[in-house]
Amino acid sequence: MRLSSLYRFPMKSAIGEPLLRAELDGLGLVGDRRWMLVDAENGRFLTQRAFSRMSQLSARWNPAGGLTLASQGLPTLDVPLPEPDANLRGVFVWGSSMVVPDAGDEAAEWLSGFLGKACRLVHVPDHRARDIPGSLLPEEKVGFADGFPLLLIGQASLDDLSRRVGRSLEMLRFRPNLVVEGSEPYAEDGWQRIRIGGIEFSVAKGCSRCILTTIDPATGERSADREPLTTLKTYREREGEVYFGQNLINRSGGVLEVGMEVEVLE
Repeated sequence: MRLSSLYRFPMKSAIGEPLLRAELDGLGLVGDRRWMLVDAENGRFLTQRAFSRMSQLSARWNPAGGLTLASQGLPTLDVPLPEPDANLRGVFVWGSSMVVPDAGDEAAEWLSGFLGKACRLVHVPDHRARDIPGSLLPEEKVGFADGFPLLLIGQASLDDLSRRVGRSLEMLRFRPNLVVEGSEPYAEDGWQRIRIGGIEFSVAKGCSRCILTTIDPATGERSADREPLTTLKTYREREGEVYFGQNLINRSGGVLEVGMEVEVLE
């Protein structure tokens, strides 16, 4: 088995970046889901679930830690990394509350115009990351990802789902960080620990899926037939949740490169 694709999502729910090489830190891939849009009034996080237009928002991370915003018909905007302990704003990600720096009025105006809703852009410095839900280990932290630092999907699992749906599905509908080639369909369901390029990962739990998977990442349009969620419900549902892919926690920093061997340890 090998690592066939790497993706980083600098802003939660915006367009992903395909990578050939990526560094890992204590929150997963460096630069992944460290930025987020929130409702300007109540600080609640905003995603494609309610605003499918975010699928057309490019938010590229740069080595200085800042962000470059772009979308068709709009001028690009470079957003500098905000000071980690200034201009703090209370925000909410699912059941977690956080206090993180706001990226300023210029970014907020650009994004509010793009989205058609008053919003603010926020960033999470390492020391303001939140605890992984359910974790008893204080060192296990996550940024703005839904619950865990990383998401892995087997290419064979997507191929099987595409066959069941009757059309080819884009991997980016599922927004994984790591794609593994050479395993059997859904083999990742049974993994507990894996190693890639000398870095060990714990497989935390399956990833429950939502309506976001029905949005075409190229156009932002929702599938009229609610696929692939409709098909997933026929064979991947348990206790009212539909699962596809596995959440991971990296146990050290290091570097990942496409093509690296993937070894199942447990």
